[in-house]
Amino acid sequence: MKRLLLLCCCLVPLIVNAQAPVENYPVDPASEEQPNVPKGEVLKFTFDQSKIFPGTWREYWVYVPAQYKPDAPACVYVNQDGIQWKAPTVFDNLIHKKEMPVTIGVFVMHGRVKAADPNAANDRFNRSFEYDGLGDAYARFILEEILPDVERRKTSDGRAIRLSNNGNDRAIGGSSSGAVCAFTAAWERSDAFTRVFSAIGTYVGLRGADRYHTLVRKFEPKPIRIYMQDGANDLNIYAGDWWMANQTMLRALTFAGYEVEHKWGEGGHNGKQGTSLFPEAMRYLWKGWPEKVKTGQSQNAFLSALLISEEGWSEASEGFQFKGKPAGKHAALLKSIKVPGVALSPDQTLVYATEPSSHWLYSSQIQQDGKLAHRQKFGWLHVPDAEENAGATSLACDREGRIYVGTHAGVQILDQTGRVNAILPLPGGSVSDLAFGGKDFDTLYVKVNDKVYRRKLKTRGANSSEAPNKPDAPKL
Repeated sequence: MKRLLLLCCCLVPLIVNAQAPVENYPVDPASEEQPNVPKGEVLKFTFDQSKIFPGTWREYWVYVPAQYKPDAPACVYVNQDGIQWKAPTVFDNLIHKKEMPVTIGVFVMHGRVKAADPNAANDRFNRSFEYDGLGDAYARFILEEILPDVERRKTSDGRAIRLSNNGNDRAIGGSSSGAVCAFTAAWERSDAFTRVFSAIGTYVGLRGADRYHTLVRKFEPKPIRIYMQDGANDLNIYAGDWWMANQTMLRALTFAGYEVEHKWGEGGHNGKQGTSLFPEAMRYLWKGWPEKVKTGQSQNAFLSALLISEEGWSEASEGFQFKGKPAGKHAALLKSIKVPGVALSPDQTLVYATEPSSHWLYSSQIQQDGKLAHRQKFGWLHVPDAEENAGATSLACDREGRIYVGTHAGVQILDQTGRVNAILPLPGGSVSDLAFGGKDFDTLYVKVNDKVYRRKLKTRGANSSEAPNKPDAPKL
């Protein structure tokens, strides 16, 4: 009996392993050292002076290709979790064959705050905080702290390290949480990173990345090219289903018009397929360089109905008066509402009002006696990860019934039923004021910090001094 029990115990691992797929992937020649290919240098450093992630200590490595000359800034590839994918060898081969530009690789480990006594306490590991969280903190960390630190270094033969500050010359990538971190950096700072490698990406509910597939569909598209990889046996745990989340993310990116390539396999949550595909991913991300990565055309009907091709935000040179006196028969009513932003619907039967301390937009109905009734939390606004509220400070309506709200995330545009259909990001931060203006009342003016931006749209703002107009009924 004991021998039978022992045999059964020995068989359990074999049964479990038999259920997992055997992952055998072809090896790209670029992943193996090739004769007569110049080899770059890998340098190792530490960094413990972060102000963005105070108290953290980390290692990072810098790959400098043999072909690099300091007379011109080099392209940049940033990778989370240190060196992966046999990247130095891949870069040696692809740069030699001119399948990617001369590129300096920066391979950064996550930070940790070291325990005073490692025998009594663990370090505080910052990986999930830095990688899984939304917002621009990690992008700023790389751009303001790590890359400048790299440029203070020299190669072993004394060459200065010069990195391009052009976003079209920069790529960023990673695996798992490092992959969603890479996407977040490009999403927040597409001016700084336009090419993303995402392997087994963690687009799930660890720290809010499950919201990306919705945000990607609503935001005006950004100039980002993405290569995605995942396997059908990836994780399925408390935070979500990695395999399904990656597919959902792919569909969102495709819907929004992004340049995206993907390779799905049967593998689990590991780097095997990612390592196999890394050379292919680099060829895809850098194809056509130095041509710029283009901004795609979204299938979002709101964006298509509003945006004019090649018409973006520009700084307004003329002075613009945001807070004019309310006009029309409801002027006194609007003036009596003490909130930062208030606007009439185009049929002048509803009043919309902001509440900066929450994610709600309120709606009330104007009664025949001129008083307000039926006030409710009506519009649901998106809140950036680094904020506690939407920061809704101002609003306006157009004649089709759309509601434009100035927020921390930019201009959020709602339909008549209170749903955010589209978001127009702006340079430089949160929107503090917003209004329609211009000769034909078809230009949206927005104030961000001390600057005023304008953008002409394919619509006209609703003007309370004009006669009411009834828009088409909303699609429910």
